[in-house]
Amino acid sequence: MEKIKFGTDGWRAVIAKDFTITNIIKVAYATSLWLARKYKNPSAVIGYDCRFAGEMFMEAIAKILASRGIRVYIPEHFVSAPMVSLGVMKLKAQCGIIITASHDPPEYNGFKLKGEYGGPMLEKDVKDVENLISEDYDIDLELLNWNYLIEQGMINYIDLENIYIKQIKDNFDIDRFTGSKLKFAFDAMYGSGQSIFKKLIPGIKLFHCELNPTFKGIPPDPQHKNLHELAEYIWKSKKIDCGMAVDGDADRVALYDKEGNYVDAHHIILLLIHYLAGYKKLKGKVITGFSCTSKIEKLCKNYELDIKRVRVGFKDIANLMKGEEILLYGEESGAITIGSHIPERDGIWAGLLIWQLMIETGMSLKKLINEVYEITGKFAVEKSDLNVNKNDRNKILEKCQTGYFNSFGDYEVIKTESLDGYKFFFSENEWLMIRLSDTEPVLRIYAEAETQEVARDILTASYGVLIKK
Repeated sequence: MEKIKFGTDGWRAVIAKDFTITNIIKVAYATSLWLARKYKNPSAVIGYDCRFAGEMFMEAIAKILASRGIRVYIPEHFVSAPMVSLGVMKLKAQCGIIITASHDPPEYNGFKLKGEYGGPMLEKDVKDVENLISEDYDIDLELLNWNYLIEQGMINYIDLENIYIKQIKDNFDIDRFTGSKLKFAFDAMYGSGQSIFKKLIPGIKLFHCELNPTFKGIPPDPQHKNLHELAEYIWKSKKIDCGMAVDGDADRVALYDKEGNYVDAHHIILLLIHYLAGYKKLKGKVITGFSCTSKIEKLCKNYELDIKRVRVGFKDIANLMKGEEILLYGEESGAITIGSHIPERDGIWAGLLIWQLMIETGMSLKKLINEVYEITGKFAVEKSDLNVNKNDRNKILEKCQTGYFNSFGDYEVIKTESLDGYKFFFSENEWLMIRLSDTEPVLRIYAEAETQEVARDILTASYGVLIKK
């Protein structure tokens, strides 16, 4: 196989092909070397999600780190990524590791690293771990005795889920959720967030909150195309005021209103800013990904909030959150971080805030979105992937870089930005963005306009220009 490399959010590979015990040993050994060199008496929190062989991979990592003098804390069953990050903070550990491929299809698994502050490990540190991965390692997994390492206190079981639930109860009035006339639904997509609402809000309508490592063939990514069962139930039953869905490791979120309309992350981010700054009168900087709606600037201006655009994929956020007062960070994938919580994406936390907003105001999701529109104006963002070969991808990106594109169909370019990929503006409210995916061999294409029809038309026009020979 090619050299193991960490992408936007960890190392991911196909189970039993490249994601194997042999390769896990290499990565875990490199992590142990990095920890031992950087810290005195380091400790680590390790977890796994609901994918195939997650517990086996976690136990292998735990044995390797523990045998190298690193105290390890592990759960007794699957956990979400935010649970691991919160565990790192609460236990004052120096590292967090979760075995997950997040929203990817079931044949994948992955290895995510968390820093001592409870968020994604800094890019520089991840690169240092990556550079330590080698074929030359002094580990024989069969010789490492699990029971001995437990007896020596090097491997310790801890209830990360209850730590997380306590954090929710300390920050939300759960009685208001259980006593509200509003009815909610939750879809875990067979992921590791599936146990939370069984304990928090008994009686809530649940979808896909049981173990199924195949995800029934649907990637645990909370896009509308993957959530038809939830959407159809809300639309047909007329019993649900808001539905929430999270991805495989519960760090991404999407919502549905009471008519079964999909509410994407662009709108969720705006709703959260509206709630925290508008209703709660909180301050702090808003950080958002390059691919998010331009309406965020307009809303932040209304509430006199500073805003910073960053590269897609959480590469910059951990550093920023360590040194600044952040209100929230959000990106179009549904990954949202609340500054008062942990420096980590947390889909359930973000969703609960929206439900809390609905309960406090007595307003429907649709009415709250219309409140936002009164400030920002209406908008829609559409996204698609362009699957072309590597040579064609490089040609397109080169043309973007050299200013080749002056128009896309009838849409004339008036300015271009290139923070992460290329964003072509046609007006204040209309743009097209092209960037190379960090995780797949595709070009991500985004378009924003005042209506969904125009946004889709921009995408269509761009395809006609980009794939023209």
